[in-house]
Amino acid sequence: MQVRTPAIICAMRAHGEHGAIVRALTPDHGLLAGYVRGGRSRRLRPVLVAGNLVEAEFRARTAEQLPGLTVELSHSRAGLLAEPLAAAAIDWLSSLTAASLAEGQPHARLYEALDAVLAAIEYAPSARGWAAAAVRYELMLMADLGYALDLSACAATGARDDLAYVSPKSGGAVSRAAGEPYAARLLPLPAFLVDPSADSDWSDIVDGMRLTGHFLARDILVDQRADALDARQRLVDRIGRLA
Repeated sequence: MQVRTPAIICAMRAHGEHGAIVRALTPDHGLLAGYVRGGRSRRLRPVLVAGNLVEAEFRARTAEQLPGLTVELSHSRAGLLAEPLAAAAIDWLSSLTAASLAEGQPHARLYEALDAVLAAIEYAPSARGWAAAAVRYELMLMADLGYALDLSACAATGARDDLAYVSPKSGGAVSRAAGEPYAARLLPLPAFLVDPSADSDWSDIVDGMRLTGHFLARDILVDQRADALDARQRLVDRIGRLA
């Protein structure tokens, strides 16, 4: 195996005395893991930060062997770690990606979407400029893993207008008229998840995260992967304070 590719750093854990095992999302090969010699050195620690864009080279003699990985920094987002909300968002999105995706499975649109959300976190004038995109990324990831929500029409009536809720069981949208008698048992559906041009305020963002969080915790981040939800809760808490 020899792969040279752009990659987004998603996770790093110590291995041995000085090394690190890094998981990174690539455009053509999906999530890949590799061993970085000296990964905890003063030189490489700032490179192996979640959210950083790198040029990565994976090398292994056999398919069963953990590849060796060398990286060159292409673009650093380490400076955002000094901003609590941005740091929480990057931590969550990278943790979600690393915990959810199987290694070696292509997810080209997820790579593009994650790179776009991280760029928005970096350059948007306020958090409202990227928070909705982060929720859409969660929905996209769920869809890529086979857990898409059907937000196109009311599951009860087939109506396509005034969709206001989502069934927590089926993941199907429900219109306002059909759902109002059962509103306490349904999840609110913010307009920005149905109409990309719709504005979103902080209460809409909170509703969106409540919606995606329900299905992520139920269907994807289960068993050992549930630890990733701690990073999500930190982001939800910070957004909740803004709301």
